[in-house]
Amino acid sequence: MRHSAHVVLSRPQRAGLIVALLLIGVWAVLRPMAVLQTVVALVTIAYTAAIVFRVVLVWAAGRGEHRVTVSDEEARAIGDAELPVYTVLVPAYREPDVIGLLMAHLGALEYPPDKLEVILLLEEDDQATIDAAESVVTGGHIRILVVPESQPKTKPKACNVGLAVATGEFVTIYDAEDVPDPLQLRRAVVALRRLGPTYVCLQAELGYFNVDQNRITQWFALEYATWFRSLLPGLVALRMPIPLGGTSNHFRTAELRELGAWDPYNVTEDADLGIRLARSGHRVGVLASVTLEEANSDFINWIKQRSRWYKGYLMTWLVHLRAPRATIRQLGWRGLLCLNLFVGGTPLAALLNAVLWATTILWFLDRPPIMEEIFIPPYYYLGLLCLIFGNATVIYLNVLSARTMNRPDLLGTALLSPAYWAMMSLAGAKAAWQLVFKPSYWEKTTHGLHLPRKEAPAHAE
Repeated sequence: MRHSAHVVLSRPQRAGLIVALLLIGVWAVLRPMAVLQTVVALVTIAYTAAIVFRVVLVWAAGRGEHRVTVSDEEARAIGDAELPVYTVLVPAYREPDVIGLLMAHLGALEYPPDKLEVILLLEEDDQATIDAAESVVTGGHIRILVVPESQPKTKPKACNVGLAVATGEFVTIYDAEDVPDPLQLRRAVVALRRLGPTYVCLQAELGYFNVDQNRITQWFALEYATWFRSLLPGLVALRMPIPLGGTSNHFRTAELRELGAWDPYNVTEDADLGIRLARSGHRVGVLASVTLEEANSDFINWIKQRSRWYKGYLMTWLVHLRAPRATIRQLGWRGLLCLNLFVGGTPLAALLNAVLWATTILWFLDRPPIMEEIFIPPYYYLGLLCLIFGNATVIYLNVLSARTMNRPDLLGTALLSPAYWAMMSLAGAKAAWQLVFKPSYWEKTTHGLHLPRKEAPAHAE
C-alpha cells in the first residue's frame, strides 16, 4: 500500500529531519535567542491557525444541515426484496463479557436476516472470547471468523481479513460494545442510493450510553457531540476530507476494496482511510443516525485509548506529507488545511498545551526577563489572544454541545473542560513517545467498565 504507516517516516523524510535538526543545532549555538524567538513565533502562528480553523468549521456547520437525513418512514418504506446484502464486521479482542450484549444489539437491527451477513472477527489467541461467542451465536447470518496469529495485531488487519470474505454490497464496522440505531443499515442504503456513486462512505454519529457514569464520561460525551455535530459537518460543508470514526462508517464494498481497504499498520486506520478516500476523489457524508458506545470511564484506560488515537493521527499526517506535491494536487488547498490543522494539529496542540500553560504560569509567577526577549510583541499579543479567546472558544463549544444534547446538567462539566485538556496533554506526550519507539503497537481499550464490578471483564489491554 502506497500510503501505509508500515514505515512512519520515509527515507527522504528522515534525511530532511536530520538535516533540519543539524541546521537548527548550529543556529542555536550561534544565535540561541533568534532560534527561541523563531520557534515561539511559528508555534503561536500555527496554534492561532488551528483555533481559527475550528471556529470556521463550527460556523460552516451552523449555516445549514450538512448531515444526510433519512426518516424512519423512508427507511422502512424500502421493501426487503429491494435491500442489498449488507456485511457487518465486528472485530473483538479479549471481550468475552460483552459478546452476549453484542448479540442482543445486533439482533435489534431492522434488516432481514437473509440479507444480513455478520462476521465476528476474533483473534486466534483469544480462546475466552471465541468460547463466549460460540455459546451465544445463533442464526445462519452470523459467523465467527478466527483471524490467524500474525503481525501486526491490529483492528484494521482483522477488518481486512473480514473484508476479503464479505459478500455484501455495503459493509460497515461495529465495535463489540456498540448499540447502533436499529434502522441505521436501512438509512445508509437509502442515503447512499440517493447520493449517488460519488459518495463511497457515510459516517454515522457516535454517542455514549454511559454519559453519567463519572466526570470523564461526561467530558467525553461533550467532546463527541462537538466532533460529530459541529466539526465533521463543518468539514462536509467546506468540501474537506473527513477523518472517519472507528465504527459505524458505511462503505460501498467494491470501492473500498479498490482503495486497498484499511492500513493494518496505522492505529487510527479510520482517519487515514478518510484522507485516502479524499485523495482518490471520493466523497464522504455524515449520516444522521446514532450509534451508542461505552465512554471510557477510567483515567488510565482513557490515556491508553487517547494516546493511540493521537499516535495514529500523527502517523496519518506524516504518511500523507511524504510527497507534498502529490498531496496538494489530490487534496487541494482545502484538504491540505484539514490535513495540517485538523489531523496533525489535533495531537500537536494537545502535546504543546502543557508547555504553553507552564510558560504562562512561569510568566505570572516570576516574570523572568528572558521571557520578554523570547516573546517579542507581535507574537506575545497573538499568544495572549489564543490564551483568552482560544480557551473561551473551546469552553463555549462544550457549552454549545450540552445544549445540542439537551443536557443543561452538563453545563458545569463544560466549564471544567481545562482539566480534561490536561488529560489530553498527557495522552499527547505518550503518543509522541510511542510514535518513536512503538509505532504500530495497538494499545487496546478495555470495554465493559460500565458493568457492575462482578461482571466487569478481567482482561486488560
